[in-house]
Amino acid sequence: MQHQLNLKTTVACMLATGLLSSASVWAQEAAEKAEPTDTSTVVVTGVKASLIKSLAIKRTNDQVVESIVAEDIGKLPDNNVVEALQRVTGIQVTNRAGGEVGTLSIRGLPDLQTTWNGRSIFTASGTQVALQDIPSTLVRQIDVYKTRDASQLETGIAGQVDVKSLRPFDFKGPKFSLSARETYLDPAKKANPQLSAMLSNRWQTGVGEFGALVNLAATRTKYRNESVTPGAMVPFTSPNAAEVPAGYTPLQRIFDNKIWTPGTHAGLPMAEGSTLDFDGKAYPYYLARDAVFQSDVQGERKRPAANIALQWKPDSDSVYTFESMYNGYRNKSFNRLLFSFVDWWGDLGSNPAGTITTFPGTNVIKSRHVNNVYGFNSGDYTTSATDSRVYAVNGKWNLGDRLKLDGDLSYQSSSYHSEFTATRIDRVAPSIDVDFNAGGSNTAFHFNNDADLADPAKWNVAQFFDTANRNKGSAATANLSGVYDANWGALETIQFGVRFDDRKASEANRTQSGTLNRNLASLGPEYSSTNSNFGSDTSDVPRTWVEPNAYYIRDHIDDWRKLMNSTDTNFQTTDKLGLQKTFEIDEKTRNLFLMGNTQNELFGHRLRGNFGVRYVKVDTDMTFYKVDASTKAVTSSSASKSTSKLLPSMTLIYDASRDVVLRTNYGETLRRPNFGDLNPVLQLADDVSKVGYGSGSGGNPDLKPTRSKNLDLTAEWYFQKDSALYGTVFKRKIDGLVVNLRHKVHVDPANDPFRNSTSGGDHTNGYDYVINSPVNASNGTIKGAELGLIYFPKGLPSLLDGLGFQGSYTRLSSSQNVPDANDAGVIVAQLETPFFGVSRSSYNATLAYEKGPVSARLSYVWRSGFLASNEAALFANPIGIWRHPEKSVDFQISYKINENMSFDISGVNLTNELQQQYYHFGNAGNAQVSNFGTVQTGRSVSAGLHWKM
Repeated sequence: MQHQLNLKTTVACMLATGLLSSASVWAQEAAEKAEPTDTSTVVVTGVKASLIKSLAIKRTNDQVVESIVAEDIGKLPDNNVVEALQRVTGIQVTNRAGGEVGTLSIRGLPDLQTTWNGRSIFTASGTQVALQDIPSTLVRQIDVYKTRDASQLETGIAGQVDVKSLRPFDFKGPKFSLSARETYLDPAKKANPQLSAMLSNRWQTGVGEFGALVNLAATRTKYRNESVTPGAMVPFTSPNAAEVPAGYTPLQRIFDNKIWTPGTHAGLPMAEGSTLDFDGKAYPYYLARDAVFQSDVQGERKRPAANIALQWKPDSDSVYTFESMYNGYRNKSFNRLLFSFVDWWGDLGSNPAGTITTFPGTNVIKSRHVNNVYGFNSGDYTTSATDSRVYAVNGKWNLGDRLKLDGDLSYQSSSYHSEFTATRIDRVAPSIDVDFNAGGSNTAFHFNNDADLADPAKWNVAQFFDTANRNKGSAATANLSGVYDANWGALETIQFGVRFDDRKASEANRTQSGTLNRNLASLGPEYSSTNSNFGSDTSDVPRTWVEPNAYYIRDHIDDWRKLMNSTDTNFQTTDKLGLQKTFEIDEKTRNLFLMGNTQNELFGHRLRGNFGVRYVKVDTDMTFYKVDASTKAVTSSSASKSTSKLLPSMTLIYDASRDVVLRTNYGETLRRPNFGDLNPVLQLADDVSKVGYGSGSGGNPDLKPTRSKNLDLTAEWYFQKDSALYGTVFKRKIDGLVVNLRHKVHVDPANDPFRNSTSGGDHTNGYDYVINSPVNASNGTIKGAELGLIYFPKGLPSLLDGLGFQGSYTRLSSSQNVPDANDAGVIVAQLETPFFGVSRSSYNATLAYEKGPVSARLSYVWRSGFLASNEAALFANPIGIWRHPEKSVDFQISYKINENMSFDISGVNLTNELQQQYYHFGNAGNAQVSNFGTVQTGRSVSAGLHWKM
């Protein structure tokens, strides 16, 4: 009887994790037959209990998994899912804006498989869901799989993030919870509400047990993002007349591509005295930025969400679950952009050299005075909306004592729609003084009279841009899997499954532009809008400027389009507008998997494992649409492709002692091409920088999946029931990475949107464009090590009893070959670069405290600098854009008022860190001489009240 009780306790703990190994399934059934068990799961409350449960999940799962468990019903330890994940070992986050983190990667890779209760989910025509769209109050648990076996989905070479929601059978009886939170965001200086409610119950009836759950959430966020950025580098002649080639004036910008080549990887040399060849003679040149600009984005974001779950258990051998989830996203943002060129060489006076300073030992201009500079302000207004719905029905059956089946049918749809309008006003300012790095990598500048920036009478209404997009996606999925108790010696169980998925995606857009040429003040005061208090935490820059009132223009968009039409009859009014599809894709995926689970002994200790293979076949049908720039006629083309892969996996788990677990995992995963990358229709951008050619992009319907071979070696030491030390070394060998290959094309005038007859451009000759197209032309390797610790010391003094620590450190190394092509697109060289978004080092440290009614957490998250992206290959600076190290200090304290009510206060980015970048490639460029932009992301402070019964 004592053995049965111990077995029951063990199984209950494993059930609480929600993740049983296949061997544990049979132990669960044996315990249930021996003695009735309580069907409710363990209700986890508090930071310490949440961490203990995450350790239980890690220990009992066959794969390398990290978990975050809600501290209570509808209460993750952070305001949103992505914020909560930043303290998970191996997770790195970046791109904080609008009061939340925008990008998440696992071990440096952003390609995630996102699932909801094990089902693949996505946003619109994308391949993964925007995790920040899932409110934290709808989540009971998040599992991050860094390895996967044959029974799991094969996509997402970085790993899988599975978000688990609540179900009525998670509770013993009726449950109700209500949460209210207010978050104050800086620099927006706005308070933002977040509300959620959950109601659940279960009943015994004559036909079995029923359960029903409804979970609702709504958030509103008013945010502000501020950034100041110097433009790209371009070459200028010397300020000394004696060093200027014939035909040029001092400090004149050099446009001639026969003299210098834009877009080289390291850019032009920055050493003092560097020269360029002018007709066989060397002349010194200087490097300076072409522009400065600053962006003040103010917006409002809303996220309504709902989750419904119904469960029916007619008998002890079957359970049926219907659940549905809705996620909504609504965003309105007004970007007040101030842009000024600083590259004009006219009217420099008698002493051009006196108008500049340089960084010591370089030819890079640090500061300069420029007269008669052209600039524009742009009131950019964007509205966007996402609606995503998932409907699913699941059945679990015990067929006799040896076979268990799990069947799942689901359908999901997701649509994203956005509209963008931008109204530009322009002027020529008498002068500007700019310091491209006035300290701390921050740019500073002022005009001769900054007050003119806020005077509508000083500005002319110029171009108006009017675009819209609609992306849609849907999927119908059927899945049947099972576990058979083979009990054939060392082979204990066999897992098998079949899955069919029919995924559809489409995108459509429209775009038009026109010019008004009216003084802004002449339109009336309602058409002007002025900001204030910009950039007080960043640089010495203008704090206020005028923009066209994007709110008013959008509210009266029909009248505004008619006004634009009165000056340009090609500009369409609202009644004539429509979206044109760019592509439609139908992707059918078939999966089969077979996996055996074994158990044996080695040196007197348990050795268990699984060996499996997953077969995947993907058939893709594609239709692409092209609009003739002159006639507006639409033509279509189609393509089809079929790929299949056999993906093996192996896992070995060795219980080296009672408290030590060793794991070896090998598996292969895929990254499928983004749907947009398959579209070969060219998207062109005009030569606004006057470098002699435009730019553009076009997809590649022949793209193949990227394949990754993954090896992990893990050791875990559970030295206390609430503490553990664990580490992993890993390697990902990735073949067929998609990279952009540049090639120059000559576009026929009829298909050139900037130089055809309807655009008013020169339509007698074509124009060159440098096109970036994705190809499977790179292989890479990422490897590293992780170390994690959760520790709650014993025997501390009474006041410190309950103090604990959670921390982790990750070290990464990555490299990939990147092909370099000539104008014809022929690969002429191979470069070796790190992966984008990979920090070599990252760590987090959290002090947790739990005693009586008080629960608290203070955490610090840090990651080293990393290569974020590459600059457009149009300029003279190094092509790589690198991020400075990033960090965040977060805090939370909660007080349990009574058994039903608690109150908490939390803060994110309390030290108000900046996000900064700089140009760098190889040995060229650094944060001092080639700084590139500062973003003020701001801090947030929240207060919440949680009530349950």
